[in-house]
Amino acid sequence: MVFFDLLTLICETSLAISVLGLLFVGGGFITLIGINLVERAAGAPWGRPLPAPVLAEADLPHVLVQIPVFNESEMVADALRSAAALDWPRDRLHIQLLDDSLDETSAIAARVIGELHEQGFDVLHLRRGDRSGYKAGALAAGLLHSDAPYVGVLDVDFRPPAHWLRAVMPALIGDPRASFVQSRCEFANYRTNWLTRAQGLMLDAHFTMEQATRFRAGWLFQFNGTSGVWRRSAISAAGGWSSDSLCEDLDLTVRAEIAGWHGLFAMDPPVPGLVPDEVRHWRVQQRRWSNGFVQVARKLLKAVWTSDWSARRKVSATFLILIQTFYPCMAIASASLLACILIRGGDPAAYLPVIDLIAVLIAVVAIGMTLAPYLLLRRGSLARYLATLASLTPLMIYISLSNAPSILKTVFGATETWTRTPKTRPIPAIAPTDQISPY
Repeated sequence: MVFFDLLTLICETSLAISVLGLLFVGGGFITLIGINLVERAAGAPWGRPLPAPVLAEADLPHVLVQIPVFNESEMVADALRSAAALDWPRDRLHIQLLDDSLDETSAIAARVIGELHEQGFDVLHLRRGDRSGYKAGALAAGLLHSDAPYVGVLDVDFRPPAHWLRAVMPALIGDPRASFVQSRCEFANYRTNWLTRAQGLMLDAHFTMEQATRFRAGWLFQFNGTSGVWRRSAISAAGGWSSDSLCEDLDLTVRAEIAGWHGLFAMDPPVPGLVPDEVRHWRVQQRRWSNGFVQVARKLLKAVWTSDWSARRKVSATFLILIQTFYPCMAIASASLLACILIRGGDPAAYLPVIDLIAVLIAVVAIGMTLAPYLLLRRGSLARYLATLASLTPLMIYISLSNAPSILKTVFGATETWTRTPKTRPIPAIAPTDQISPY
């Protein structure tokens, strides 16, 4: 009897702690939903207009566009041509292919770069002796070969519209304390299958609800690792790219913010890329992101709370950095709840309030975060929305249970190798038509 009482106590304590974690993460999302409801009721626009000083052609600065790549033979040619198609003075547009590949990607890239050289483009094919530092190491190595004051980063599967730099650079140039400008990302293959539609729903919510709202509220929001342009002096002031986290983008964002800089977010033009179209590839991506966020939390949360930021800003930043705790909390809550019910002979009656609380929390966050972007971006019918929404809960439970052990190991200091997310479907170089005008 004592054994079962002790086991019940352990399981119920674990359940309570994990539910509190879910409430913390869910509370952050509900706050974002509430801000948007207040803004809509007040008639505020969806986007916060960026300053856009008029720049004379002669005053346009040198811009370096970096494309990190590892074994992307199907993507690399279009990625290079897309970067070369950017509407920017050719003598001030510099492209780097940061190529750590071990397959035929390098040979394909070399041929395309030769063609671009013949057309007068400045393209550097940078190959390192090893993959030390992974993406962060490649980006840092590329900076040693250029002194351009502005640095764009594009993952190999993203295709910016030709006017992308023209659209976002004036705001960055005009705000001397802006560290970077992050563009909203689109996903050209989100209609491929149920998994890509689910990711599209979540990522539309991330960019349109989370990123844009954080920017409007003056909170910390992250550089997403692609489709953004950095001010080089901000990278230097923050200490440069660091490879001690699998989320080098969030790591640099937080360090730059602590150093006194701030980011800008551009709703338009969106930059289209790809999402994984297989569950196993998506699981790898999610594990990398979750572990990376944990590493950033271990490294920088103390610095956030010892900074001179306001309490409100510290709390909002903590919510961002700890957002991936949703997955281990969901996994632990699910396992603990099941154990508690089994200990009570399969009777869930005692835990119905907890079950109801979790269900309501998930429903409010899922609908509140995804419905408005779905309608705003005209993604499809209401029936399609409901079908896609219904797939989110089992998908989240699956990924929580799958990745929780790795995340918990990272919490206690374990390290993990940076693993790329395979993406194999070519996409057009032209941005999709479903853009919005938030102003």
